[in-house]
Amino acid sequence: MQRKTIGSGSPFEAEIGFARAVRIGSHVAVAGTAPIAIGGGVAAKGDVHGQTIRCLEIVEQALEDAGATLQDVVRTRVMLTDISAWREAGRAHGVYFGNIRPACTFVEISRFIDPDWLVEIEADAIIP
Repeated sequence: MQRKTIGSGSPFEAEIGFARAVRIGSHVAVAGTAPIAIGGGVAAKGDVHGQTIRCLEIVEQALEDAGATLQDVVRTRVMLTDISAWREAGRAHGVYFGNIRPACTFVEISRFIDPDWLVEIEADAIIP
């Protein structure tokens, strides 16, 4: 099967050696996606809901670049620095996935690369 890597322009992609997403056959894996603002910097500082929306915008674009759609997503992982904010992240997740309902896990982590990031999201999709 052919491997396709999808970049998003994140400066961390080259430095760390990762792709925003990888497609092999019908499977697409989207890497941990941070709330990077258009043009750089952090989107929606201090706002879990706003940051989650931005993460999901980036995830959606990566899926499209890989030939997938949100409808193809079978699993998401939402990582938060404060699990008590899960409802705010969940509300944003519901905007994108309310009717799709992928398997989803919320976890709390101690911190991200940038201390202003409150959330990161991963997604897996299977293209029919």
